[in-house]
Amino acid sequence: MSFNQFTNLDFADLRAQIKDYLRANSDFSDFDFEGSNFSILIDLLAYNSYITAYNTNMAVNECFLDSATLRENVVSLARNIGYVPRSTRSARAVINFSVNMGDNETRIVTLKAGQVALGAQQGGSYIFSIPDDFVATTDETNVARFNNLNIYEGIYLQKTFQIDYSQPNQRFILPNANIDSTSIRVIVESTTKEIYTLYDNILRVDATSKLFLIQEIEDEQYEILFGDGILGKKPPAGATVTVNYIVSNGKLGNEARRFSFVGVLEDDQGQSVTSGISVVRTSQAAADGDDIEDISSIKYLAPRIYSSQYRAVTANDYTGIIPFVYPNVESVTSYGGEELDPPEYGKVFISIKPKNGSFLSQITKDDISRQLKQYSIAGIKPEIIDLKYLYVEVDTSVYYNTNAISDSAELVTSVTKALTSYSQSSDINAFGGRFKYSKIVSLVDDSARGVTSNITKVKMRRDITPEINTFATYELCYGNAFFKQRNGYGIRSTGFNVSNISGTVYMGDIPTAGSNMGKIIFFKLENNLPLIVKNDAGTVDYIHGEINLDVVNITGTSLANGQIQVEAIPQSNDVIALKDLYLQLDVTNSSVNALPDVVSSGENTSATAYVTTSSYASESIYTR
Repeated sequence: MSFNQFTNLDFADLRAQIKDYLRANSDFSDFDFEGSNFSILIDLLAYNSYITAYNTNMAVNECFLDSATLRENVVSLARNIGYVPRSTRSARAVINFSVNMGDNETRIVTLKAGQVALGAQQGGSYIFSIPDDFVATTDETNVARFNNLNIYEGIYLQKTFQIDYSQPNQRFILPNANIDSTSIRVIVESTTKEIYTLYDNILRVDATSKLFLIQEIEDEQYEILFGDGILGKKPPAGATVTVNYIVSNGKLGNEARRFSFVGVLEDDQGQSVTSGISVVRTSQAAADGDDIEDISSIKYLAPRIYSSQYRAVTANDYTGIIPFVYPNVESVTSYGGEELDPPEYGKVFISIKPKNGSFLSQITKDDISRQLKQYSIAGIKPEIIDLKYLYVEVDTSVYYNTNAISDSAELVTSVTKALTSYSQSSDINAFGGRFKYSKIVSLVDDSARGVTSNITKVKMRRDITPEINTFATYELCYGNAFFKQRNGYGIRSTGFNVSNISGTVYMGDIPTAGSNMGKIIFFKLENNLPLIVKNDAGTVDYIHGEINLDVVNITGTSLANGQIQVEAIPQSNDVIALKDLYLQLDVTNSSVNALPDVVSSGENTSATAYVTTSSYASESIYTR
């Protein structure tokens, strides 16, 4: 009698196997297995086996990081390889205010740790706090100025423990969820008061190191861990442990811009200061707030941080560590200086696209650089560079059957919605993103019933924010080869003004015969025709997709935002964002033109009235 099929977990299969097993037994050869009583018993056995197998399978899945689904198990498995998931992060803002002490002779004003300001934004109001006291000294006018004060969204709380080694397995658990772990301050007080520092690893730790570690436990709470006298100093028995921390609302606190003061001020006599407080001015709106790290992120980052051993050596190491030190990252790229021309050895260049916003503030870049120091090895210098956007614009002519589509405006709306949907896809909106021409053509064709075809042209764009009234050079790298126009300009710009040339000028290009290079020229428009006013304003490299402007003093721009948009036609309709370029499809500056297909509709079967559209850029257009 053979019964060794152990892999089938389906209820029906289990039921059939039980009946086969019983039939193979001579004691049950004459039984009616479909009889009501026997059938119920077989169903019960199959059901029990099914539930047991299911639970076993689920339990086994929870033993592996890549298949675990419960947060507690994922966190526990990550802990085994030394990874601590990121906590909730408080949104940070920078404010300024002053206190006029009047006739008070005090020289020092202290802003007490805790609540400082109430920040308002569209989603509501949030409390902002500071983790430590902030001291300001009055000036000759008896005004204390609190400048560039970093405040953090959340409520400031305190928890006190007593060290009791008679209690076995004593634990120090902070009884709150949504704690910003970076805000935790630990003070151990016995005969003296000592400040303990948070460590994320135990490298260079000895028996005297005043440190504490944290680990996430159940319900997204945190446990404080101290040294044992070998790795880290062991707090003395009877000592009082005071833990201060901020409980935050995560990303909800972002974008707060208007602040009102709600803090506590004291003079050098410890007396409360309630008057002479100025209006709070905002230097930097609240940003960088984030929720606790989710399961998918833990699964992705934990093995990579472990493989790097908390050391950043290669460019890929920095790519893996950046989301760990700066959780508000949407996309990140890094590359070694040896990849540049000319090479810059010993450097790693890092560019970051934040989740909330377009660029990193200088304060944030400085903070990331400071945190990266603990991972960088000697001889390698990480450098945070500004984000560079590479925009793709499309000009599409959509042909449609008038028998199926009566309103061309609705067709334009449908095509625009399709382009907008693609602009939000994972293909683009990333470093290393790729604009796929075939997808765009298919999306336009499928955007509405009745579309017969489309002719879509592709353009690339980089924006310059010039230093007004300053002599400077400018470099624009597109990372994609340029198409060389035989007539007209392949490179076009919005208008701007330069010193010593009256009126508005534009940028164009003239290829050098027999070369992959060309020159940038400045021209004015007279009677809608270009008049060159500067014949040698820079160079263009068509193969590498680079524009270099020689020294020029730009005194103004036609665009209200102070930028100059520079457009180029790519050699390939597929556009790729290389190195530090962040790719985006700019639907706003794209155009959609609906044209009736008189052949498909039967209006003009001879095609004599069919309007054709060029697949190439119009040579009559000289500027954006």
